[in-house]
Amino acid sequence: MNIRKHIPDSITSMNLLCGVVGVILTLKGRPDLGFVCMILGAVFDFFDGFAARLLKASSGIGKELDSLADMVSFGVLPSVMLFYSSGANSLILKYFPIILAAFSALRLAKFNLDERQHASFLGLPTPASAMVCGSLACFVFSVPDSFLASWCEGPFFLPVLSVVLSLLLVSEIPMFSMKFGGGNKSSRMENVKRVVFAVVALASVLLVALTHRHWSLIVLAAFTGYILINLAFAPFCHSERNACHSERSEESK
Repeated sequence: MNIRKHIPDSITSMNLLCGVVGVILTLKGRPDLGFVCMILGAVFDFFDGFAARLLKASSGIGKELDSLADMVSFGVLPSVMLFYSSGANSLILKYFPIILAAFSALRLAKFNLDERQHASFLGLPTPASAMVCGSLACFVFSVPDSFLASWCEGPFFLPVLSVVLSLLLVSEIPMFSMKFGGGNKSSRMENVKRVVFAVVALASVLLVALTHRHWSLIVLAAFTGYILINLAFAPFCHSERNACHSERSEESK
């Protein structure tokens, strides 16, 4: 029995287990611990691909298992966390964040079939969407007197957030990947976006440290910045992509 080829799948399974435990903890009234599980799931999600490449143990089963694990940790768990954080009195608005799970599933299915998304993404990656939801739920739980907590207590903020994130998940907006390697060369624009994101993340750390805010605000600010950076650079990315297509067309003539 070749144990080496099962190591990446085992790491992916740990991502899945983190998602399940996170859902249980959130429903038991501890979304802060649920968010910790989400972060651990993201760590396992990062290293399963790395381990597969290092050990040369990639497989079709691993790819499918990865999507199933991501669906739980970055689709179901963030939906449950937003549901728990919602203060809406209407049952429809209270359960509205559940649509995020459905759109996350659609996003993952599209990603598996889309051959264009190797070095970068088209649409918001599910881990980034999950980090926004999880950090928000954790911050609201930990700092119940914050303005974000009062927004979540209202009837519309979380439903609107759920719709916006859902649309971004299935959009065609170019978004850079935070995973390096894999034999894919990043474009100049993607590297510029990564540098800007690194600056935003560092500024978030410094601001939270200086103002003594809860640590989850770092994650919320950083991944909100990730979305805004990609939206701001989207027109330039489309122009760069069109230029590349034009060059290839000229070369083929």
